Amino acid sequence: MLIQSKPGLGKSFVTFATLAALALLAPGVHAMAAGEAAAVAIEPATGDSAFALRIEQRLRERAAMADETTALFYLARAYRPAWTEPARAEALLAAVEALPGHGLDPADFAPLRLRAALPAESDPDRAAERELLFTDTLAALLFQLRYGKVDPHALYREWNFTPPPNPYERAGELARVLQAPDLAVAVEAQAPDLPLYRALRAELLAQQGRLAGGDWPKVAAGPTLKPGARSARVPSLRARLAAAGERVLEARDRSHYDEALVEAVKRFQAAHGLQADGVLGAQTLEALNASPAQRVAQIRANLERLRWVASDLQGDRLLVDIVGYHADLVLDGQPVWASRVIVGKPRRRTPSLLDSVTHLVLNPKWVVPPTILREDVIPGAARNPSYLANRRMRVVDRSGQTVDPSTIDWSGARQSGFPYRIEQQSGADGSLGRIKFSLSNPYAIYLHDTNARSLFKRAERALSSGCVRVERPAELAALLLADAERWSAQALQAALDSGRTRTVGVGRDVKVLLHYATAALDDTGAVLLRNDIYGYDAAIVSALDAPVR
Repeated sequence: MLIQSKPGLGKSFVTFATLAALALLAPGVHAMAAGEAAAVAIEPATGDSAFALRIEQRLRERAAMADETTALFYLARAYRPAWTEPARAEALLAAVEALPGHGLDPADFAPLRLRAALPAESDPDRAAERELLFTDTLAALLFQLRYGKVDPHALYREWNFTPPPNPYERAGELARVLQAPDLAVAVEAQAPDLPLYRALRAELLAQQGRLAGGDWPKVAAGPTLKPGARSARVPSLRARLAAAGERVLEARDRSHYDEALVEAVKRFQAAHGLQADGVLGAQTLEALNASPAQRVAQIRANLERLRWVASDLQGDRLLVDIVGYHADLVLDGQPVWASRVIVGKPRRRTPSLLDSVTHLVLNPKWVVPPTILREDVIPGAARNPSYLANRRMRVVDRSGQTVDPSTIDWSGARQSGFPYRIEQQSGADGSLGRIKFSLSNPYAIYLHDTNARSLFKRAERALSSGCVRVERPAELAALLLADAERWSAQALQAALDSGRTRTVGVGRDVKVLLHYATAALDDTGAVLLRNDIYGYDAAIVSALDAPVR
């Protein structure tokens, strides 16, 4: 922003519009009534004029390349110094050095430079540089703690969660933190106030403590190990669990996968979001062989995710936990519904999105989306002339007329283009089941019922083509319709039983969060560190470790 000043006067002139925005930042900045002069002078405090001019000049020199937060902060306080108390500067350095407890890197804030700048400066120019160094550091520190270091847009093109506030709002928060009686407490309060965030910080501390002890004992790869079997890998399995604190007694037959060891594996599986069946398969083996360093990285990635979405994890919300294959509805601060879900397979991932339910479709027809059409339906029809009929699908041209599938060259359809759409008629045996929850995103991602209900019994349910299949859709529909008189459970069932396709508006404005996280809390409040089904964690950790721009 442009700040104009007259040499030697110690005054800054800004437009009425800027002052109106700044009125929220500092009581000393007064917006003028409409129709009055379009500029106003802000007088620096007596005795601070020379210092204020130095601060203003440095901000003007860097305005084109710096974040506006610091400039707006000083404008609102007439460029008066903010770091006159040594204790505040020391508290800032302590906050920077405590960042590993949040999974962040103190090196982003040049702690050695901060420490060297702690003593007050008598030279006016160096004093101004010191002042801006501390304020810039605090502004950046607050941003990382509250909104994250990594820009999620750089990792996910669909990302649309609530963005960080503008520099005006951040300048106001900066002022409030600096005015707080205890800077350290005020800084710490910027981190997400969420149970999972607090639990992950405690788990991070525990895992960081294990790093000094070296890696866990590894369990070699091999065939699936089932309870009661014998294997040369059993001693290493026993050693791995014992290293993590499990009380696993030695057995006479060291190769026997005995009942006590099976129970220890079940506890491990439950603590990592796996099916607690005691079977040592590929996913359990992967979790067992994750090192403490890998777990530290995983926790850091999930702390960062929470900073991205913390502001959206409030109010009425339908949260779809992609990795946990679970959905929860919270209304008026209370959990009112929960269900198992099925999400996209790794090659057709369910995206992370902030969305809302626009309407419900009862007994929905299904128009096959482009990816499924290209990769599943056209190849299926080319292999089997009965493919479409077996699935109650029909081919429709641009005018809505049905086309005889036998007249289509299916083998060449993928190469030459496909000028038709394929529809599946409504019904309980249709791919969408009997209820569709339409969302507002442009990616054809939505929630729906399913005809393949047996799949909900599986522990790992990344099985769909991107949309989210819901195990208990009728209960969710009744809650979203929010009209007990018109849409009782009986009325909704009658509408479904009619077989008629019907679009119904929802009665509640509920945001939907499709959220990917490899950490969660179990029913007891313990941390679950789960397998990274889409392989997203590594990119976040890499970005966290990269030098800050």
